[in-house]
Amino acid sequence: MRIVSLLPSATEIICQLGLRDFLVGVTHECDYPSWVVGLPKVTRTLIPHQASSRQIDELVRERLKTQRALYTLDMPTLERLRPDLLVTQALCDVCAVAEAEVNAAACSLPNQPRVVNLEPMRLNEVFDCIRLVGEAAGVAERAGPAIQKLVDRVETIRQRSAQLTKFPRTVLLEWIDPPFCCGHWSPELVRLAGGFEGLGQEGKPSRTLRWEEVLAFDPEVLIIACCGFDLARTLEDIPILRTYPHFAELTCVRNRQVYVIDGNAYFSRPGPRLVDSLEILAHTLHPTIHPLPLGLPKAHRLTERELHLEGVFV
Repeated sequence: MRIVSLLPSATEIICQLGLRDFLVGVTHECDYPSWVVGLPKVTRTLIPHQASSRQIDELVRERLKTQRALYTLDMPTLERLRPDLLVTQALCDVCAVAEAEVNAAACSLPNQPRVVNLEPMRLNEVFDCIRLVGEAAGVAERAGPAIQKLVDRVETIRQRSAQLTKFPRTVLLEWIDPPFCCGHWSPELVRLAGGFEGLGQEGKPSRTLRWEEVLAFDPEVLIIACCGFDLARTLEDIPILRTYPHFAELTCVRNRQVYVIDGNAYFSRPGPRLVDSLEILAHTLHPTIHPLPLGLPKAHRLTERELHLEGVFV
């Protein structure tokens, strides 16, 4: 079995199932586990390297009009790798190679590889994807134990959160310029962690927010996990928040409850590390109830200086 992953989350699922020796190609974005960066890359991006968040958003919207993705296949590399199985997605219209391009590529390859599409919208559907990949790769027996370990960790969080009497109003932003609320599985993670996400809807895509919606909800906790951005790249955009009307008056800002999490590693990828995301989020919202597991990073709490609010609060 020769497997090519066309998604970072699929790569993580494949590795979770112990299929390292069968993975022969990955995307240009695959970086976890760290050893996968040495594998041949079968995709490339059409996003300029230095594009701002606003420019990326405009490019995404323009691509949506033409039904074209922001990534494309490197066909010579794909042909050389001769995959038996292609793992891709049909969930997002722009964040991976277009489904039509993948299917056309599979048809053009001499050995006609099987194409498996992953389309999770909720946490349990992510677990279903692990089972689907296991079956497609011929290791169905490995999926059950792998899933059960993740389910047990989720259940631990659920039971702890059941003790809570206070569920802080929480907004999880997936983008800053323009602001996007969270979607798909992320509102569910907030609920499980003991928060109340009033703008994102479970099982629904993220959407552009009117800033007035944020002001009206007045979150007690603001979590920023920009899709595809690591911590350092997200911090570059934090000054933009200060330009939004009445930002400094939000309860979360006045109480110093604004956090940044590496959205590229967590929240953005519907794979095993969504459970890591849940554990980080739960600790952020209720640190005395949810201890942070060993090895996971704390959410970064923004300082007044990072928020460009020095001297605003006494």
